[in-house]
Amino acid sequence: MKRIFTFITLCLCLTASAQNINDVLRYGLEELPGTARFQAMGGAFGALGGDMSAININPAGSAVFNNSLMTLSGTHFRRENDANYFGTLSNTNRNEIDLNQIGGAFVFNNTDQNSDWKKFSLAFNYDMTQSFENEVFITGNSNQGIDNYFLNFAQGVPFGSILIQEDEFIEDAYLDIGAVQGFRDQQAFLGYYGGILDPESPDDATTNYISNTGYSSVNQEFLKTTTGYNSKFTVNAASQFRDNLYLGASLNFHNVIYDQLTQFTENGYDTDSPIQNTTFDNLLSTEGNGFSFSLGAIAKLNDFVRLGASYQSPTWYRLTDDFSQRINSDLADDDINFIDFNIVNLFERYTVKTPARLNGSVALVFGKNGLLSLDYGYQDFSQAELRPANDNSFQTVNNQISNELGGVSAIRLGGEYRLGMVSLRGGYRYEQSPYVNGNTINDLNGFSAGVGFNFGGSRLDLALSQTSQDMNERLFDTGLNTPAMITRTNTFGTLSYTLNF
Repeated sequence: MKRIFTFITLCLCLTASAQNINDVLRYGLEELPGTARFQAMGGAFGALGGDMSAININPAGSAVFNNSLMTLSGTHFRRENDANYFGTLSNTNRNEIDLNQIGGAFVFNNTDQNSDWKKFSLAFNYDMTQSFENEVFITGNSNQGIDNYFLNFAQGVPFGSILIQEDEFIEDAYLDIGAVQGFRDQQAFLGYYGGILDPESPDDATTNYISNTGYSSVNQEFLKTTTGYNSKFTVNAASQFRDNLYLGASLNFHNVIYDQLTQFTENGYDTDSPIQNTTFDNLLSTEGNGFSFSLGAIAKLNDFVRLGASYQSPTWYRLTDDFSQRINSDLADDDINFIDFNIVNLFERYTVKTPARLNGSVALVFGKNGLLSLDYGYQDFSQAELRPANDNSFQTVNNQISNELGGVSAIRLGGEYRLGMVSLRGGYRYEQSPYVNGNTINDLNGFSAGVGFNFGGSRLDLALSQTSQDMNERLFDTGLNTPAMITRTNTFGTLSYTLNF
């Protein structure tokens, strides 16, 4: 009887499909959902404070509150992807509703009138910094078949090293080869028993392989579905010194759940091709947690001008990956279906360090009439890394990070105009590409607007924000080198309720 089981690998070897440069960007680039007021003003709160999500930008912001309060926010996320692959256009969209923010601040006024420290605040806040709910569908006629993926791994691998041993189950061989010999040999094994390739000769020492597919172009369909989130729970303390200086610090505890399913089908081969249909699916699941801290200050130069500065440390994520695959074709081994998503590669825990962030801000406050605010942030993604850094696989990825990624400048601009109990808001957000070439992922641009209603003891805020970004995404890390050109549009609608007490 065939056995269904999992296996713990002996080495970190999945750089081609699990731990890679995408991890740094996935966890290092944050969205700006937060409260509705925060969203509506483009997140430009570094010199303002006075909002629960503002402490994510500058932890001194909680000391700006005049009273204790609690804020609850829910967001409707809509993600739309327009893909162009070899001239074929496709569109997908995904909708989701989440409770993305909840937090409160407790303000304690100093009863000592002679003290320079006017008040102290203690705040707790949960924010979903990134929702991974997304779906991308790519289709087109390509001159690069999936055989190139497997051939790139197989060439140079001795044929005898990827053969099933006597009395060995196919799933045992798949996991053992991945654990002992590495991901490269494991993919060569899949290509051979999946029927995609054969050795040039049956000699065990043979290291050259040929494709079993014949084509000038093939029709490909690729569906990538991701789910999960990256959340942050913040413990914050801040204080007001005299009348014009606010100081604060935060401890940030991150939680990551990420699942990625890719489903690939290929057909349209030549009529005399031994293979007419191929499927190849991959499932990656990641879980873990992280830690960071932040420091900040806000200075009131006068009644109109405020300056803010903050530092967020690198975030250290401790993550584990589970990885499964399945493949089939017209020439696949009879037992190939026993390699499925129940056969799981488990990997040792590893660390992703995302770069520190610096933020500078200026705000103009026009009394009770309104305000304007501008934030500038900077992160150097070339300083990110995977650890343990002395692992050969991670050294390769870290070299790629330092060569391909660079500094990211971010600009956020926001404004608010008050008409009695009603506040009208607008914002703009720009974020530079993290890639030095500026093309793999292009610059991000976003606009936002919102309205707030102040009822004295409580406040209701609404916001609508949208960001757009172009990117070039390859279906696989090797073999299929022509990327799909994707335009991703994220639209967030948020409702927040704040209760003062």
